[in-house]
Amino acid sequence: MPADPDPNDDATHDGPLLIGRVLDGQGGARAVSWEQAQGWSARAPGEVLWLHLDRTVPGTDEWLMEELGIPAPTAALLTGDATRPRAFRDGEVLVATMRGINFNPGASPEDMRSMQLWSDGKRVLTLRRWPLQTPGDVLEELDAGRGPRDAGALITDLAKHLVNRMSPVIVDLNDELDQLEDAAFEPGNGEELLRRIGVIRRSILALKRHMSPQHVAMESISRDAPAWFEPHDRREIGETTALLRRFLDDLDVSKESAVVLMDELRARALARSEKTNRRLTLVATVFLPLSFLVGLFGINVGGMPWAEIPGHPLGFWFVTMLCVTFGIVTVWLFRRWKWM
Repeated sequence: MPADPDPNDDATHDGPLLIGRVLDGQGGARAVSWEQAQGWSARAPGEVLWLHLDRTVPGTDEWLMEELGIPAPTAALLTGDATRPRAFRDGEVLVATMRGINFNPGASPEDMRSMQLWSDGKRVLTLRRWPLQTPGDVLEELDAGRGPRDAGALITDLAKHLVNRMSPVIVDLNDELDQLEDAAFEPGNGEELLRRIGVIRRSILALKRHMSPQHVAMESISRDAPAWFEPHDRREIGETTALLRRFLDDLDVSKESAVVLMDELRARALARSEKTNRRLTLVATVFLPLSFLVGLFGINVGGMPWAEIPGHPLGFWFVTMLCVTFGIVTVWLFRRWKWM
């Protein structure tokens, strides 16, 4: 039996196959190759085929139509780039598109990656364009003998891992906001704080843009899935949907906190600016009449007033004291009127 290809390594594809397993109904599974998956049929009751495929491999859509009889529009949806989360039932077939956090090196977590899903209760196909860690999580459980036992459980397990992996990202966003709130009381870093808060707000909006329709899609699975999707599977995906709802509520709270923090920083900056402008205005108001007096007595029409009149040798100092007295009276009046 050939070794399983690494689901995150594009160089080890077996055709479009990234993961091939046959669930034994007891929590374990055996590996299958791409060749063995052709024309597959269950050897024993309860067996379910799971194929995780790279949808970018040429001919994948034709294989879906020819091997599984999937209608062309559905095959196009499973292999196309329309990745908005959704789910619908087509007879006894469940089709869904879900998104997971992007943990690939150098990527932004909010740039979520999509995974398409198709199942008729006996076979489960998952398809992706970019590597996702969720299928690997389920694969580890199966190989350890504690994985899903049927198609419904496999789908709920995939959904659960997709949603659980969102938790660290949301916690990190909340922690960063808490740190920014503490730093908001430190002077001199307002512009940098506003920039970082803006980045967080954009991340929150990007996450909500993908997670909100995913919440609707998972509710649709719980409500409208075919009969082979058993009651315990509906309960499990209902719990995962509720967890996703809590994550969305947390994002709403984080978004509001970011808005409040930005408003507070801007209000402080505006208050500092207004205080500075007020001081400059008061200084200009005090010195404007003094400048007028100095200019009036300093005009060159015959020399300094009183300087050439006998008996008035202190004319210059008289004008100086007049200006000082005027300035003191002006400041006193401004304080009395509570302008300063």
